[in-house]
Amino acid sequence: MSYKVAIRSFKTLTYVGSYKKLRDRPVPYYCAALLGAGIVTYNQYKQNKYRAEAKEIMQLRNYMAEPITPISQLEKTQDDMKAQMEMLIMRIQAEFCRALEKEEDEAWNDEKTEDEYDYENDIFLPSPEAKFKVDRWTRKEGGGGITCVLQDGRVFEKAGVNISVVSGKLPPAAVQQMKSRGKNFENKELPFFAAGVSAVIHPRNPMVPTIHFNYRYFEVEDKNEVHWWFGGGTDLTPYYLNEEDAIHFHMTLKHACDAHDASYYEKFKKWCDDYFHIPHRGERRGVGGIFFDDVDQPNQQSAFEFVTSCAEAVIPSYLPIVQKHKDDAYGYYERQWQLLRRGRYVEFNLIYDRGTKFGLHTPEARYESILMSLPLNAKWEYMHEPKPNSPEAKLMQVLKVPRDWLLIQKSKSSTT
Repeated sequence: MSYKVAIRSFKTLTYVGSYKKLRDRPVPYYCAALLGAGIVTYNQYKQNKYRAEAKEIMQLRNYMAEPITPISQLEKTQDDMKAQMEMLIMRIQAEFCRALEKEEDEAWNDEKTEDEYDYENDIFLPSPEAKFKVDRWTRKEGGGGITCVLQDGRVFEKAGVNISVVSGKLPPAAVQQMKSRGKNFENKELPFFAAGVSAVIHPRNPMVPTIHFNYRYFEVEDKNEVHWWFGGGTDLTPYYLNEEDAIHFHMTLKHACDAHDASYYEKFKKWCDDYFHIPHRGERRGVGGIFFDDVDQPNQQSAFEFVTSCAEAVIPSYLPIVQKHKDDAYGYYERQWQLLRRGRYVEFNLIYDRGTKFGLHTPEARYESILMSLPLNAKWEYMHEPKPNSPEAKLMQVLKVPRDWLLIQKSKSSTT
């Protein structure tokens, strides 16, 4: 397993444009690259080892809060998929939040120290504690969640990373939504269990894209039979197009998919392009990624391992892009364009997103957590059109006609 991870990590590096620069540099740079791959390998090895030995439950101090399900119950049911999924999303939430907080810490460490300020000419701004506010909540009908939100950071204007572990009976609107996707339930009242992690990160710098990911597990009881399935995905929403970043992002997700089924990436990439579509605008929300729903093959454990790989691919797919662009220069014009694109993000989430609709229709819905995906600031202008041949217009071309970032169709054509 660790050997495959190392090879996959190195292959990802070869597809990133920055690697082209690396090839022409001295040997120490290669050593640094291999060391990075080794660290990734070791970290994933540790994570797999913890899962195999059910040590996720013992890592409470590393989570953002105490699990929703009592620890004693999780220990007794650690082989049950509901417990496995809760432990996975607890870990993914904590790892992602810590990674984002680290970016904030490093950003403020790069600022002047207190002794370096000229108080006559500088406005002294003390380094704030850009940490996630952790809000653990419960619902009467069953379960609860942990909402983690970071606001007004130097790198991230708003970052929300939520988990929810809920149970109860599906409301009619939710049942109807599932039937529209081909779920043939017979009972009118359906007991259900749902566990998932969902995150939306809105950066401050317009040169850094927004990312969204969501991975979830559902169980529904119908006539003494339990129906289960997984869903989720990761997608990228840039404000300015950087093709190198898009290729890196898609390649990282493809490697996660290929470890389980070579057909997954292409199929789920198209699903993502089709799903994150704003029909009334005739454009996609971003440059895509992967998206899937109703995954119940080949078996429950294999499906869970696939979702785990996808969730673990979020940090390596996104953090290098953040680190690359968080200090890029921008001005008023770029900021206004960023706010306009965020308005499109809001339109999709409130009008078309199934997850938002499901949350709003769930009894005792916690609207504050559901709407955490919305940006801190957004803007709408009447009939706005970017200038021809501008960087903004370049982005719009990709949003209107999704691109095959990894040239898979071209490769297929050449082989046939």
